Amino acid sequence: MSTRILPAVGDPDAARALTGLAAQLPDAEPAAPVPDSTALLDTLARLAAESLDELPEVVLVHERIAPVPALDLIRDLVLRFPAVGVVLVTADTSPALLTAAMDSGARGIVTFPLGYDALAERVQAASAWSTGMRRHLGSTAVELYGGGPGGATGGGGQVVAVTGAKGGVGTTLAAVQLALAAQASGRSTVLLDLDLQSGDVASYLDVQFRRSVADLAAISDISPRVVQDAVYAHESGVGLLLAPADGERGEEITDRVARQTVNALRGRYDVVVVDCGTYVTTATATAIETADQAVLLLTPDVVAVRAAKRMVRLWDRLQIRKAEETLTVVNRAARGAEIQPALVARVTGTRAARTSVPDVPKELQAAVDAGRVQDLDSKSTVKQALWGLAGEIGLVAGESGAGHGRKGGRGTRRLGKSDRGAVTLEFAGMFPLVLTVIGLLWQCALYGYTYSLAGNAADEAARAATAVAAVDGDYAGACDAAGKEHLPEAWQGATISCAPEGDVMKATVQVDVPLFFPGVETGWAVDAEAGAASEGAP
Repeated sequence: MSTRILPAVGDPDAARALTGLAAQLPDAEPAAPVPDSTALLDTLARLAAESLDELPEVVLVHERIAPVPALDLIRDLVLRFPAVGVVLVTADTSPALLTAAMDSGARGIVTFPLGYDALAERVQAASAWSTGMRRHLGSTAVELYGGGPGGATGGGGQVVAVTGAKGGVGTTLAAVQLALAAQASGRSTVLLDLDLQSGDVASYLDVQFRRSVADLAAISDISPRVVQDAVYAHESGVGLLLAPADGERGEEITDRVARQTVNALRGRYDVVVVDCGTYVTTATATAIETADQAVLLLTPDVVAVRAAKRMVRLWDRLQIRKAEETLTVVNRAARGAEIQPALVARVTGTRAARTSVPDVPKELQAAVDAGRVQDLDSKSTVKQALWGLAGEIGLVAGESGAGHGRKGGRGTRRLGKSDRGAVTLEFAGMFPLVLTVIGLLWQCALYGYTYSLAGNAADEAARAATAVAAVDGDYAGACDAAGKEHLPEAWQGATISCAPEGDVMKATVQVDVPLFFPGVETGWAVDAEAGAASEGAP
């Protein structure tokens, strides 16, 4: 059995040396090296979305890989792709690095200068471990790696980063409602507030807290057990990891802290919703890069659209998220507005969500002022739109996500009974209107069909009357008989008459239009006329 090897090396010389030596290993199939951590994660996610068997058995991670540090990258790989054996390639032979690499989940270390025997031994061990892990996973592979739309890209929960194009577009409200929707569907959910200087999640949910994400900054290895101690258990069931009360402490949250925190939460919860605010920091950039789905909120005005375009371009320059992997959502939308989601998608190069959030501030005022948006009425159109968005991006169990390149979402349950009841009531209210429209369309179809029948009957009656009149026959009887012969049974009550007008035999037909069903009279009638030249006329 061949061993597929995927090198992740940024340095061209190291890439050539590593690939060349790997190609000499027995039964080895080295792939073309990927140059950075973003390309590596995207490649593995794409392969995993096709099938577990498409993933390489071994990934070789070079110590100078960028932009994510090698050890942090290995942690992410092990969590998201547990059946892939990861080997670190480094020039550092210190015991401290060996310990750190093992703690990160690496299956071995290969040191520079590269040696054939050492590389063969490490690759063989990692490959054997990967093969055994895949055999052990068996039927759970579909759950871990997903299959088709809505499937997760790897092990662990789904991460959704919510960002605002500018201040005041409703980022925090959207993040809170997305988390509440996911929790209500039966999926364990945590909401991480990375709007580190002005985070308002606590204010929206009426929470008094002492622990925050800043308390994790001094911890070198943030595990799921460690991060759980800082999570606040909200009455709604959503876990909350809040921004620090003192905004200046936000500087303590580095990209390392953010990455380890998100990965630890991913390992403990089905859904991780991250409120990234409206400013790009090292922490929010890390969350956006790590997320399975990035949601960019904006309002339907030129300033917000320009801000969204700047944000998307900044993400692209930082190589943390491509435009086509970003989902834009229009908040406070109105049907008459000139700026619609399709226009936003064209301007920014992103994907537009099918769901837009309506502009109904009166629905929100009481709940926001009370600091209890979890109590927002289920009949609220804003809540229904945001919970619909949760279903669209795969946060609600049993709903397909809108993945494009990256996917997310697991589970089998749907929204709660109250929401199903609201949908049922809404459909019941619309049903009479739908039935009326269908009835009117059917009646119009019957009217048109009757008019067509009358015209055809008039043509036939005129021709029959002309032929009989040429031999001095009873053209009136022939006219009536020919006309009714071309009318269906339900329209046999038609009035048909013929009379010569100069050299033309003119036929007149009057047919009643049925009401919904042939044979049921309405009192309406259609008239049709036709003429035929008399035989022998010049």
